[in-house]
Amino acid sequence: MTELLVLYYSAGGSVRRMAELIADGIERVPGAAARLRTVPRVAPVAEVEQRAPEPAVPTAGAPYAELADLEACAGLALGSPARFGNMAAPLKQFLDASTLLWNSGALAGKPASVFTSSASLHGGQETTLLSMMLPLLHHGMLIVGLPYTLPELNATRSGGTPYGASHFAGIADDLPVSDTERKLCIEQGRRLAEVAVRLSR
Repeated sequence: MTELLVLYYSAGGSVRRMAELIADGIERVPGAAARLRTVPRVAPVAEVEQRAPEPAVPTAGAPYAELADLEACAGLALGSPARFGNMAAPLKQFLDASTLLWNSGALAGKPASVFTSSASLHGGQETTLLSMMLPLLHHGMLIVGLPYTLPELNATRSGGTPYGASHFAGIADDLPVSDTERKLCIEQGRRLAEVAVRLSR
């Protein structure tokens, strides 16, 4: 079985829903399986004393990722909310700790894709996706995007880019993933899994 890692950080739930849809797309490919993992929240030092620390194991949802998950995967889907046109700090912190994998070339040649959600329609979705690609390119990963041969990419009036799936969540993070966004997430997972299965032969 070719196992792909769907690694994400989600603050309001939208990115988590996208991760689940991408995992669904992965598992539609014969011989492929998805492993969902998340990362814990980080906070400025001033906030740490005012709140309880993150639990060692999440109380709900996907387990926290370890570098071993990254090393063992046959492919990676990486998801983050848009933060001023960049990936969120918790995901960046996790990737910043992957230097040993970079030194060994553990991720070189593996396929990867990226996905995001933002509060506004033009809230930096594309720059966030591009920022997430940078560490993956440094690791030598092969970026898998979404082609314009997909009718949903031409028809979308919400999220969806050739760089990866995206979602317009609204200021209150209360807009559900649209039908077009859902289809693009599933297609992204399917395409990523197909590439990973071919490369693993």
